[in-house]
Amino acid sequence: MGTNGEAPKETPEEIKARKEREKDELYALDISGVEWHSAPGTEQHEERVEIAYLPGGAVAMRSSLEPGTVLRYTEAEWTAFVLGARDGEFDLEPAPHNGGLDA
Repeated sequence: MGTNGEAPKETPEEIKARKEREKDELYALDISGVEWHSAPGTEQHEERVEIAYLPGGAVAMRSSLEPGTVLRYTEAEWTAFVLGARDGEFDLEPAPHNGGLDA
């Protein structure tokens, strides 16, 4: 602890090493028995994104068409993604209609 009771600040190298350890631990988890969730209203045969909740607030994500390819996110990464999506950070530009002319 620092003199004011706070933990000492991590150096950039320490942060990088900690994040690498977290990722290694996350990918070492056996997720063979997790329950996969997808958006309501999607049919079993339709392509969809599926997520599974992992220990420590982590999340796994896959495509229903490629269930063997699984991405894993720490709690901090998932939170940042969800907040960004809610804020419109990943919104696609609307496609022009009628050649870009208003109807």
